[in-house]
Amino acid sequence: MAVARRYAKALLTIGRDDGNYKEYGEGLSGFSHLLERERELKDALLNPIHSLEERRKLLLRIIELLQMPTMVANLLQLLLDKHRLNALPGVAEAYQQMVDEVENVSRARVTAAIYLEDEIRERLRQSLEKLTGKTVIMNVTEDPGILGGVVARVGDLVLDGSVRSQIFSLRESLIKGEVL
Repeated sequence: MAVARRYAKALLTIGRDDGNYKEYGEGLSGFSHLLERERELKDALLNPIHSLEERRKLLLRIIELLQMPTMVANLLQLLLDKHRLNALPGVAEAYQQMVDEVENVSRARVTAAIYLEDEIRERLRQSLEKLTGKTVIMNVTEDPGILGGVVARVGDLVLDGSVRSQIFSLRESLIKGEVL
């Protein structure tokens, strides 16, 4: 991950200087997602059975078709030349984390037992923003296994209001003989 952070930091530094850091982030994450979706393309770019020149030609053609920003294109070519294109997902993730820091944004992973209506999502987002002092972007998933309530993870902070954890806590108290 240290290697990924170095590449991400270099690109972010350039992006902040020229004002295109958001565009660079979109290009980086878009290309990373493309490789994850298109396994054959990923294999063609990463597999050393193909010559470096063949892989470079393919990469340049994709860059051209996607009209990638020049700095992102340069980074992708550098990763290919250094045999580190497989680190691209980590570079994209590190880049997004750094952009979030610059923009004072936190990303929350919220797990709910049931579908949360928009109004409830908005109230939860506002509560998390008050708690963190940052703008919060939420990714909400459903997991009936938590039985009820929600679990919110924002960075290192975990707020567990699930019925499952409350039952577990109650069980532990009963085992220890604690009086409630």
